[in-house]
Order: sequence, then C-alpha cells, then structure tokens
Amino acid sequence: MVISCIFSYPPKSAKEYAQLVTELPPLPEYITMKGSYINRAAEEDIITIALYEFDKSRFAEASKHIFNQLGAFHGVSGFTFSARVLAEGKEVGKISN
Repeated sequence: MVISCIFSYPPKSAKEYAQLVTELPPLPEYITMKGSYINRAAEEDIITIALYEFDKSRFAEASKHIFNQLGAFHGVSGFTFSARVLAEGKEVGKISN
C-alpha cells in the first residue's frame, strides 16, 4: 500500500522546513519512504512529494507513524499538505467490481 503526500510551503519557510526534516525520528523498518521529490519554480511555493510504502495489513499503524511525523511541520509558516492512499494497479480491478 502507498500513501502519497504532497507538501507545499513558501520559499521564505524553506530553511525552517529543512531544519525540521533533519530532526525527524526515523520511520519503522516496515515503512519505506521514496522521495522526497521537489518542484520549485521561481516566486512560487515549493512543492515536495513523498511516497510511503508498507504492507496493507499495517495500514492503521503505518498511517499513525506517517501523520505523527507530518505533525512536526504544523508550525511552519504557509505549510500545507495533502495525503492520498493509492491502490496498486493489480488491485484496481477489485475496487471497481
């Protein structure tokens, strides 16, 4: 299972965001984070994408760890995020039936 997270923050908050990233506790071994992938256009907010992969049987436990980490950014000026649970391609047929 994958949770896709998109973070956004203004360039003026980049230093604060980067400092908090270095202070995050590690995720449990069963969660693999891919990214972060950064898209930055001049004069626009910085957009960062991270993918968190884990076994679907651990969804409740994994999402708790992921969202606890994201809570560290609560005070960053202009910080926003969205998260989506993504199904694997082989499971799409099961969902649509």
